[in-house]
Amino acid sequence: MNIIIINGPNLNLLGKREPEIYGTASFEDYFKILQGKFPSAALHYFQSNIEGELIDKLHEIGFSYDGIILNAGAYTHTSIAIADAVKSITTPVIEVHISNTYSREEFRHQSFIAPNTHGIIIGFGLKSYELALQSFL
Repeated sequence: MNIIIINGPNLNLLGKREPEIYGTASFEDYFKILQGKFPSAALHYFQSNIEGELIDKLHEIGFSYDGIILNAGAYTHTSIAIADAVKSITTPVIEVHISNTYSREEFRHQSFIAPNTHGIIIGFGLKSYELALQSFL
């Protein structure tokens, strides 16, 4: 099963950025743990701070992969273009957020992407990715 995790802006700073919200582990380290826990899945990872690169990646793999786990970061609350890209592809997408976006600033309560996804998992820290992965497997 081919599954990709796509992370958006500022998620390259996990482990350094606001550890009280996002924890102290880098995503690369956590990704290795996921690969070890789920050896039967072909896991892939992509991160970009650039909206167009995220859209290009969705287009590239959105008709051939078995699942996409997407944390679009702040683009979740601002990008109609990413929402349209998710709507345009056939691979199921699960939206993931590390923090509970509903316990944060009000603008984070809106997701333009969510209506086009298979589901949403928020607020379980990095474990949110594992929960999304389990839902595909």
